[in-house]
Amino acid sequence: MFENYRVFETDFAGRPLKIETGKMAQLANGSCFVRYGETVVSVAVTASAKPRDGIDFFPLSVDFEEKLYAVGKIPGSFQRREGRPSEKAILTSRVIDRPIRPLFPKDMRNDVSVVCTVMSVDPDCSPEIAAMVGTSAALSISDIPWKGPISGVSVGLIDGEYIINPTAEQKKQSRMAVTVASTDSRIAMIEAGANEVTDDEMYEGIMAGHAANQKIIEFIKGMQKEIGKEKFSYPSNEPDEEMIEKIKAFAIDEIRVALDTDDKTVRDARLKPIYEKVHEQFDAEYPEQEAQIDECLYKTQKYVVRRWLLDEQKRVDGRGMNEIRPLAAEVGLLPRTHGSGMFTRGQTQVLTVVTLGAASDNQLLDGIDDEETKRYMHHYNFPSYSVGETRPSRGPGRREIGHGALAERALVPVIPPVEEFPYTLRLVSEVLSSNGSTSQGSICGSTLALMDAGVPIKAPVAGISCGLITEGERWMTMVDIQGLEDFFGDMDFKVAGTHAGITAIQMDLKIDGLTPEMIKEALAKTHKARDYILDEVMLKAIPAPREELSKYAPKMLSTQIPVDKIREVIGTGGKVIQKICAECDIKMDIEEDGHVYISGINMDNCRRAMTIVDTIVNDPEPGSYYTGRVTRLMDFGAFVEIAPGKEGLVHISRLDVKRTEKVEDVVSVGDIVKVKVLEIDDKGRLNLSRRDALIELDGMVPENTISDAPRRREDGGRPPRRNDDRRNRR
Repeated sequence: MFENYRVFETDFAGRPLKIETGKMAQLANGSCFVRYGETVVSVAVTASAKPRDGIDFFPLSVDFEEKLYAVGKIPGSFQRREGRPSEKAILTSRVIDRPIRPLFPKDMRNDVSVVCTVMSVDPDCSPEIAAMVGTSAALSISDIPWKGPISGVSVGLIDGEYIINPTAEQKKQSRMAVTVASTDSRIAMIEAGANEVTDDEMYEGIMAGHAANQKIIEFIKGMQKEIGKEKFSYPSNEPDEEMIEKIKAFAIDEIRVALDTDDKTVRDARLKPIYEKVHEQFDAEYPEQEAQIDECLYKTQKYVVRRWLLDEQKRVDGRGMNEIRPLAAEVGLLPRTHGSGMFTRGQTQVLTVVTLGAASDNQLLDGIDDEETKRYMHHYNFPSYSVGETRPSRGPGRREIGHGALAERALVPVIPPVEEFPYTLRLVSEVLSSNGSTSQGSICGSTLALMDAGVPIKAPVAGISCGLITEGERWMTMVDIQGLEDFFGDMDFKVAGTHAGITAIQMDLKIDGLTPEMIKEALAKTHKARDYILDEVMLKAIPAPREELSKYAPKMLSTQIPVDKIREVIGTGGKVIQKICAECDIKMDIEEDGHVYISGINMDNCRRAMTIVDTIVNDPEPGSYYTGRVTRLMDFGAFVEIAPGKEGLVHISRLDVKRTEKVEDVVSVGDIVKVKVLEIDDKGRLNLSRRDALIELDGMVPENTISDAPRRREDGGRPPRRNDDRRNRR
């Protein structure tokens, strides 16, 4: 039945890789079924028969679809079906998109769709890598024009050894998590998170990934040679050379003047009349070709900027190639938030705000990997006013999610562990103004905000980008690219890190890849730049994390109790824990391993709740102090509950520092009082004293007429009273 069914097999980092074709999704332009270990991903690529009208870009969409049946889960929503893609799925889609996009013809306008459906997950065989390899294979054997293949691997670093496609257990031990995509000659994409690795360690890891990719590229080339289809032809959207030269000659002098400013607003205002003038001149000569005229103007601007950079070593704002724009850093801008910091680089400005929460405020994840919660979150917002435009807000898109994830990845290595800092952290970066490198501004703003909030980060992190211009064999890099250089350049190489090493990398390319020399130079330049940003700007604004948290931040205490005592602290139906939370006005979270986290605005309330937990778990000891609630009044004293289920008697003679005639004169039911444990009798009953607590804790002075506390005797009687007058005479 399946005449064209073929199976191609190879070894991939010590695990079997099998790609099946000709059996499933046969109506797509190209498809394959990837089996990597027990991970299975279906990849289908399709292209529209005709180009889309009225657009000036290549319409490519990449979707990485997580199916929870792949890990034996039922979705947690009300509908019990997959909904919008998770952040992890969106980030994976972007990782696949970035290396394949530059390899499509730049003048093609046919819609192309890539759909990677994850159907089975082996934790030791990454579905993201399987999807990237499957995408390359499907595009290579399809009839869609594409200059592949590529391959992608993940790289780990354990005890100085680079591991290709590390297993789930190896990922936990690794100092880096780097995804490297390559063509047969160049490195096409880098996405990295790392625990302060050096430039040399990162470079060697990238090269190790590039070398490992070559085997899979040759494997896919073999598939393409055997079953690859002939690529279809398409109508080019490229303006003809005569049209380009005419419009360039007409407008280039005015465009040079318009672009020669570092102010984006001024530049846009100068360009607008030039566009109008060009259309007025050429619309009649080239009817119904408005998009091509705009493309000619784009090419003219690109030509001007690249000539300045390559031939004159000139940047539009007059900076040197390794010079950073003017910088500013501020903290404590928002008085009622838990922490805030604003970082400004030229016309790019980002305000980041920190919110600290209880352990229960962490994010619940419903995905195909083992990560079920997230304690540290970073959200990035890019409103239209930041670029001087007007459009309605529709929530975060893929770009916003990607930039937020990059900033999050950059700071994770320096966030203190929950055992040292038992908080959930949410950071929100508001882009107030954008002229390039807002994601790196978010990283710097995040460091400032965390330090302002008093979070004891291990080291401050800064981020910077490096650009690239290529022409044939010529190339040059520049630090801190602004919007125009990003728009007309070939690369945006973003690197974040501390003084000690790199914590995150994201590389966006418009060309087919980088040479090792380009990568080494970019790493060296960004290291020097981020050291400058840290020392000369950020650490001068705030040299160290604040010693105390904001008074508006919740106060947090943590402890660990025996697992067999968890039931007692929670109580039947949660009655005990609910009672503690209500009485102390706190939040309490108890984990399965016995970790207890208590948070509240008032630290005294937190300490009281912690004491109650300790009292439930451990029997009170004579001489210890507690804060309890009066539960009953008797003629001979008051009963005080120091913890749920643990109640003791305060004898009337021990109620106050002065003589007490009636219990009701001193306390009432529901009062919160401090008491001291005097003894625990052989029947397990607690004898408490409010009088001793008032004297020893509050420094109150007893009246001379007050007697020492009577103690309960075995026969229920009272010990004889001492002669107070004689004692006073002595």
